[in-house]
Amino acid sequence: MSCNDIILEARKLTKSFSGRYVVKDVSLQVRAGEVYALIGPNGAGKTTTLRMVVGIYRPDRGYVRVCGRDIHRDPSARRLLAYLPESPGVYPRLTGYEHVKFYAGLYAPGKLREILRRVEEISGLGEALHRRVGEYSKGMRQRLLLSIVLALDTPLLVLDEPTSGLDVYTSYEIRRIIRSAASEGRAILLTSHNMLEVERIADRVGFMSSGVIVDEGPPRMLVEKYGAKDLEEAFIKAVKVRGSDHNK
Repeated sequence: MSCNDIILEARKLTKSFSGRYVVKDVSLQVRAGEVYALIGPNGAGKTTTLRMVVGIYRPDRGYVRVCGRDIHRDPSARRLLAYLPESPGVYPRLTGYEHVKFYAGLYAPGKLREILRRVEEISGLGEALHRRVGEYSKGMRQRLLLSIVLALDTPLLVLDEPTSGLDVYTSYEIRRIIRSAASEGRAILLTSHNMLEVERIADRVGFMSSGVIVDEGPPRMLVEKYGAKDLEEAFIKAVKVRGSDHNK
């Protein structure tokens, strides 16, 4: 499906559980060819935001549009995005190829051959695709699942901590794959705890704390704005500024 420049538009997303706000009035846009990273500590609301974006959670207020279609009003619009959660499920007794066939059958049953070829190309797993996934390392599983998400060729990719717990080499490869997807015109929304990684991969960053985005912009701009030596220090200063504003 053709999309305009803005692939993802989320407006005023708000979600509470048991009367407590977890996300409040979060708005963001991700354009074609752009990597947007939400960063913040555990409990900041990042994963809840992503789950509203992909349709797992329905927001109390606000909306999510992908290519102009509201994913909560039009469930078929969810086929315009692919989601990789932080701890994705695998079936240990199935091979890598069998995983590809399973997901291709859900998303694009008529494109199995093309998706298999893309997974082979992106994952670099070679003959390991014939082995059961239960024999894979964590890095191999992540490469398999990320390559499937990319091979589905959706306009939007949503990735929750895609390099969490991976070694340096595998993390580098995952970042390379993500940037390659952006260069093809895909829009990518991801979360990460790794500030150094975000500086290298993201075009724009949203600082998230206590359920709100306290600031956003290109990594270098945010570092300069807060007179910081790196993105981590800029984040800490941005949160302090937000806190002092609330206390006035």
